[in-house]
Amino acid sequence: MSEAAEPPAVHLDGVVKHFGRRCVLDHADLTVAPGEFVALVGPSGAGKSTTLHLVAALDVPDEGIITVLGNQVGHHHHESRYRRRTVGMIFQLHNLIARLSARQNVEMAMFGTDLTRRQRVARAEELLDELGLSELIDARPPTMSGGERQRVAIARALANRPPVILADEPTGNLDDESTDVAKRVLRRLVDEEGVTVLAVSHDTRLNQAADRLVRLENGRFEVPADPVDPADPEVLARAARPGA
Repeated sequence: MSEAAEPPAVHLDGVVKHFGRRCVLDHADLTVAPGEFVALVGPSGAGKSTTLHLVAALDVPDEGIITVLGNQVGHHHHESRYRRRTVGMIFQLHNLIARLSARQNVEMAMFGTDLTRRQRVARAEELLDELGLSELIDARPPTMSGGERQRVAIARALANRPPVILADEPTGNLDDESTDVAKRVLRRLVDEEGVTVLAVSHDTRLNQAADRLVRLENGRFEVPADPVDPADPEVLARAARPGA
């Protein structure tokens, strides 16, 4: 007997989402395979961030079904556990707690798990070091640059080793050096640990790390005609252009 096929990491089937009279997602279908890095591109306001919020169970669709690793999203009572263990969310505005240090912000994501305090501290310091922030472990967000705060937010999203990372413009406010660090970390997770990354990005620097681009426009997802070619930034820029 043949083994059952592995379910998609993320699957949207006929998803509809309205905000008032405006239809953001119109019976939209999307499939992301396990261990795949997909970048969502398209015009501002097209619904890319909304898509991430739906997959993260921060919102629910009006119609359609969303599954993550074969389990339906948005119809259970354990959303906080789901976001802690199954998906890691990198928010566009980082959402750090100003009175906590960088290490404490990362540790917060691990509260409620079976990790000891020593293990939480070690994991937080490991991630901050990988993201080039070892000298800022005890710094608080108001004393950091925007790029440093965003890298702390990335570390927080990775803290519990979730199999799916949802990233909303994770490099939009980063300089080239910080972007290179973020790209390297996300790509390593995909290549070495089989993590799935679904990112919203207008940043051609990040999109170079993706396995493929998916464009969202007029409520539907579509793969651009041009393939993702890391050696050709013009292809990436053309696919991501608002009017493309």
